[in-house]
Order: sequence, then structure tokens, then C-alpha cells
Amino acid sequence: MTGRQPAAFAAVDLGASSGRVIVGRVHDDGAGPRVGLHEVHRFPNGPVPVPGAGGTTLHWDVLALWRGVLDGLRAATREAGPLAGVGIDSWAVDHGLLDADGTLLGNPVHYRDGRTDGVPERVFGVVPAAELYARTGLQVQPFNTVFQLVAAQGTAQLDAARRALLVPDLLGAWLTGEQVAEVTNASTTGLLDATTRTWATDLARRLGVDAGLLPPLRDAGELLGHVRPDLAEQIGHRAPLPVWTVGSHDTASAVVAVPATGDDFAYVSCGTWSLVGLELPAPVLTEESRAANFTNEAGVDGTVRYLRNVMGLWVLSESLRTWHEAGLPAELPDLLAAAAQVPGLTTVVDVDAPDFLPPGDMPARIAAAAARTGQTPPRSQAETVRCVLDSLALAYRRAVRQATALSGRDVAVVHLVGGGVRNTLLCRLTADATGLPVVAGPVEGAALGNVLVQARAAGVLSGSLADLRAVGARGLDLVRYEPDPAAAARWDAAERRLWGTGDRGGVPA
Repeated sequence: MTGRQPAAFAAVDLGASSGRVIVGRVHDDGAGPRVGLHEVHRFPNGPVPVPGAGGTTLHWDVLALWRGVLDGLRAATREAGPLAGVGIDSWAVDHGLLDADGTLLGNPVHYRDGRTDGVPERVFGVVPAAELYARTGLQVQPFNTVFQLVAAQGTAQLDAARRALLVPDLLGAWLTGEQVAEVTNASTTGLLDATTRTWATDLARRLGVDAGLLPPLRDAGELLGHVRPDLAEQIGHRAPLPVWTVGSHDTASAVVAVPATGDDFAYVSCGTWSLVGLELPAPVLTEESRAANFTNEAGVDGTVRYLRNVMGLWVLSESLRTWHEAGLPAELPDLLAAAAQVPGLTTVVDVDAPDFLPPGDMPARIAAAAARTGQTPPRSQAETVRCVLDSLALAYRRAVRQATALSGRDVAVVHLVGGGVRNTLLCRLTADATGLPVVAGPVEGAALGNVLVQARAAGVLSGSLADLRAVGARGLDLVRYEPDPAAAARWDAAERRLWGTGDRGGVPA
């Protein structure tokens, strides 16, 4: 690539609170190819409550997302000129239903909506939980796509639907006209066979889910199609514009960007959600894995993301929102600085408890959870923030230790990627909690992984996943946090206090 004009790709990276379009330029300055990222457009995203006959339902404003994508691609074209491709990644499980004409039947329902309350138990009455896990390898979360589809049974919308497209696939279909399901996100539905990576249509039929809703599968790194000519004209792109499949689950893209040099690593993809786990060559479908509620999601190049969903920085951001609405100071840098002065592990809560999933007064819920477990509730904003961060680090510790015990894979380092990289207190606490070095970076992990996969698909880069990681790591500003050995006993005690388990995270030796 030396001496060539840098190839430019647009990474559409959609999160639960905002969407971004980032231009990634792949260039070679003589020392090897590297990727430079520049955000060209950002737009808000969030749940919209809509009243209906059955009560209020939380939806995504997918049309606003679509407008944001087009505005972002227009900005990318203005900045970079002709693009070598577009790739889309987003959160998992949520989907749009299309009719026989390909028309969207209403805005997708938000995963934090309560319509799936009690649905997993109904599903397990038809397909036992152990059988479902043995096929799909998926962690039980009330919002898994399979539970959403069962919850929608009998509605006029689902009766009229002929196709279900996950959010990045829906936007990709609007760009190109091609209706597919990219495998990394399809693996979060609860309807994909974890071993064969094909749709488990027999399970779908047993649950009354029309298998015709499930589109053809595509792997990451394939040509989806080209942007429709009328849309290309709207964004000012005069040449044909390819759309590539990437790891369309944002975590799958983020794991591609982990700057690891071997396979002995754990990762924490830290944003609104925290995804904590390992990269494995095959799923772990044991009963012990199911009991620990670990998930086996598809990764790029046939890998498995063996992980647990942890509630993540959502608990902190909802606390900030609550304080802001109450007229209290809610500047995160100030609160983090104050929290660093609070004695650690005074109060910890199980951040994965169902109470913390829906929007609402998070500080009050934290105080109530502390009181229920016989602890002193936080008495100030700083104490609440410290409680959240200590509790997150404790959940990361437990997930990493359980993942290694269940998979038999030892790890020597934890890579933390995503927005949580900026939270230096959380990074330091994660190192102390896990007893492992933490390497923090990159911040825009999903966008970087998105661009790396696009660039290889377009022929600009080549090689294995390890080769892509080496390219992505060049020029990154990484920070390494070493654990404090003297802190280990306090983290052991905190874990026993919260879960009654020892330092193996509750997994028998």
C-alpha cells in the first residue's frame, strides 16, 4: 500500500444512546498499514415511549437513525471523497418486521420494554432451558429475540410480517435492497444453532415462530451489495459504493479490534453494556456453562465470543440522568474525582439484578439493593458512583474467572475496549479486582473492527484475525494498569459478601 492514496471506509456504529459515522483511512507510511479514525457525524438515540391499546411500549426511532446514517454518509463523502465501502454495526436482539412488500411494520421495540416479562418461562415450558442452551448456547436474557417474537404472537403486526431483520440488517437492506442476517448478530437471537451456525428452524417451529421470518445468513466480510443509485446521489457519492457485512453485533467488531498478540486474553467491551469474556475456537455448551449463564455468540472468522452480559455503564449514566433531572450536580469528571477519594468496596451491589434493567431512579434502586443485603446505602453522589464502579469491577472479576474455569482457557491479560477506556478509575479497579493487568484501548473499538473487516473484504488488507489486530494496534495510545496484589483479599471478601462464593466466582474447582 506504500505510496497509494489511503483507502477510506465509513463505519456506521450505532449504540443504545447515540449513533456515529466514522471515517477510517487505511494507509501505509512505510512501517506497515495502519488505520486512522475520524468521527464525521454523531446523532442521538434512545427509547421513545409510545402509548397503545395494551399500554405504553418503548420503541426505537429507527427513522431518526436512518436519517442520521444518511447524514453521516453524506459527511463522510464530503470529507473523504469516494469511499471504498460502508459497514454497519449496532446493538443486538432488536429487529424490524417487514410485510410482503418489504415495508417496515412500525418502529422496532426497545429491548428494555417489559413485554417479555414472564415469556422465558413460557418458552421453557415448550423447549426446556437445557435443551435450548445445548442448541443455541445463548445466555438467558429476557429481551432475546426469540422471547420478543413469542411475546408478539397473536398481534396484527406479527401476523402481517414476512421477514424479521435485526437493526443493522434492516439499515443495510434499506441501503442495498438485500435482506440478510449477518451471523454475529444472528447468534444473539436464540434461534441460531451455535455449532452449525445455521438457523435452528425446528426450534422456531416448536415455539410457533414462522421460520420464514428468518432471512438468509451471511458471514462478516462479504459484499452485501451496493448503495442504491438514488441514495448514492442523495449523499453525493458519484461512484458505486459497496456495502460490506462486518461483525454487525458491535461487540463482534470491538473484539476484532482488541490489540492482543496471542489467545491468552480476556476482554471487556465496555459501554452502555459491558460484554466480558474470551475468544474461543468452539462453543462451550455444558450444563455448568448454562447454569453460570454464559453465552456463546458468533465472532468474526468462525470464532466464538464466550461471554456474559454485564449491565455496564448504563447504571452510571441513568444515575447521572436522575441527578440532572433533580437539579443536582451531574458532571461525570467531577463525580469520578470525588469517587476516587471514597473508601473502596464499602458497598457493592449485583449490577445484573433485574431491578437495574429498566430506566428510572437508579440511585434509589442502588440504595434499596444495598439495604436488602444488609449494607449501608450510599449517602452521597460520590459514594453512589464508587459503589457502581466497584460493583462493575466485581462483576467483571466474577465473569472472567468463571469464563476461564468453564472453558479451560487461562488468561494473562484483560483488554478493555470501548467508552469505558476513558474511565481511569474503572480501569484501575478492574485490574485490582481481576488480579490481572488491564490494557485499556481503543476507545472506538467497534468502529475500528468494522473498518478492519471492511478493508480486508475490499482487498486493501489481507491475512488472519491476528494480522488485522496487528494493523489495528499500530499507533494506538494504550494504557496498562497493573493490579495491586495487596487488594486481592478485599475483593475476595466483597465477592463472598455479595454472592457467597470464593475467589473462583462460584464455579466449582
